[in-house]
Amino acid sequence: MTLDRHRLCVELQRLDWARQLSQEVIEDIAAEAETSQFATGDEVISVNAEFTNVYFVIEGSLEALLFDRLDKQIHREKFGRGSVLGLFSVVLPESSHLQVSAIEPTTVIHFTMDELLRLTTKHQEFQRSMFAAAANVVKRLVVIDRDLPKPAVVGVVHQSDASRCLAVDLTRRLRQLDEPVYVAGDENHWSSDEGIVFYPLYENGQLISKDAITSTLQKWSALGRLFIDVRADHSQDDLNRLLSYSEVVLWCITSADVADAVQQLEILGRDAPWLREKVRIVWHLTFDNPVPPYVPKLNELSAGDFKTYEGQPSLQHGKLLQRGLERIIHYLRGVQIGIALGGGAARGMAHLGVLKCLEQNGIFVDRLAGTSAGAMTGTVYAAGMDPDYATECFKTDLTPSCFFRWLPAGGYWYLIHKYRFNQFDSMLRKYLNDLRMEQLAIPMTTMAVDLVDGILLERESGDATHNILESINLPPLALPIVKQGRAVVDGGLLNNVPANALVDQGCNFVIASTVTAKLEKDFMSIRSNRQRRASKFFQSLQVIMRQHMIQGHSMNDVGVQPADFVIAPDVTAFDLSEFTRADEMSVVGETTTNESIKQLKAMLAKLDPQLFQ
Repeated sequence: MTLDRHRLCVELQRLDWARQLSQEVIEDIAAEAETSQFATGDEVISVNAEFTNVYFVIEGSLEALLFDRLDKQIHREKFGRGSVLGLFSVVLPESSHLQVSAIEPTTVIHFTMDELLRLTTKHQEFQRSMFAAAANVVKRLVVIDRDLPKPAVVGVVHQSDASRCLAVDLTRRLRQLDEPVYVAGDENHWSSDEGIVFYPLYENGQLISKDAITSTLQKWSALGRLFIDVRADHSQDDLNRLLSYSEVVLWCITSADVADAVQQLEILGRDAPWLREKVRIVWHLTFDNPVPPYVPKLNELSAGDFKTYEGQPSLQHGKLLQRGLERIIHYLRGVQIGIALGGGAARGMAHLGVLKCLEQNGIFVDRLAGTSAGAMTGTVYAAGMDPDYATECFKTDLTPSCFFRWLPAGGYWYLIHKYRFNQFDSMLRKYLNDLRMEQLAIPMTTMAVDLVDGILLERESGDATHNILESINLPPLALPIVKQGRAVVDGGLLNNVPANALVDQGCNFVIASTVTAKLEKDFMSIRSNRQRRASKFFQSLQVIMRQHMIQGHSMNDVGVQPADFVIAPDVTAFDLSEFTRADEMSVVGETTTNESIKQLKAMLAKLDPQLFQ
């Protein structure tokens, strides 16, 4: 990004620490600042160098590695747009223990300590901003920082007119949340009755002057959320100019627009390497055809996607598909809710009741992660399946035939049969077909373990059914899945409740649903004194399954520790093989969640009072 003085003033006003500064102070800062630009990989500060400047990130991102006196790395942190780096280090006499590099094309301004002192002495409001910035550094060190970026300027690009209603719906929803919203665009279809002010960016088919754009954005972005709403068929120069002002770009497409979108994003990206990190693809889909095409190139050209749906959902479609717009609202307001679904064989059917109850109370998650049964229930939910419908499907599909029901411990023999004859694959593909993880309505991560390298495998891409099969591949009922040099089994061996994965993926509120928090105090009917008739093989199987249960129970506290809220349905009355009682376990999950829903809502309200009031 090339910044002249006028443009730098605009960019400064959009930063959190500068929003309350007067125009006079902004202009003085811009006049005194030195500007530097760094390409990806460029070193900004080297270890043991003298720390002489305070840096303010205007655009892009820096990564800082902190080393101790023995040159051992002890901390890593990302500094994005609006971050301040060096407020403390610049006043210390010792050399830097930081190594700072650009992880994308980055623009910064910087001051020496003398220059910064002169400005803060001259302008008390700037001095207060620097005190607040220093306080935020301390806050990050002593408390969990839950703040995610809240983009003030949002670009919305429409590959076709089919998605024009999306920008209207977004602004209307933000107005309901008492946000001041402004729109600058190429077409006036906005209703002033809804309190949305529109400014035309084109006059007689021509983009208005650079000065006019800059002054408008400078004024409005300081007052509230600004949307730049345009079609994709404008010239490359126009789009690059307009999108350079945006902090995030929602590129809206339908399945028919894919080829045009890929071509245009590739062309724009050649002159604007910063674009990829800003772009989020927004799919405009219908319930008749709810699965977007798999387009690897779009994943390379964007930093993520959202799926929105219109039309009339069928009985099998859950409310999840109807809340695509709300997930975009979450993103714009700095909210990312994740739910981790733990393993537990048939007992994991309780997760479907948990998900149902969250939906009924207006809590829609943005990401899921699951292990074993949590991977199976979570993936079908992420594909858009209604929790009640999924419960009935699992109950029907996993009901043993008469032959197995007559056998002692027939439920286990039935599962062994399902595993050994690869029948879970066809069962799941009835609902998922050849769906890939990238095509799910919301992001989903499954957990499995490779016995060869002894490592955890976190699957966020690839064939959804195959990833479930890996995660539910429970020894000794199943043999390892051997493929591509790996021998893969159930992820519960290393991470039975993967809340940490959601934290690593950027969620600032994580819910854990676990069915291993409680353990029944009986084994092989020793305490219940029921008659025990079982073959030696089944007794050996019982021992191994009990070991698995105890391992899951003992690891439970570790798994849920990163979570902010834990839901633990008591399903100890159900056997690990009793999928025929899936509906009963789902009810237990729903009831347990209902009992704590007020507390959950109260916690979410602290994250965003308007969104979760």
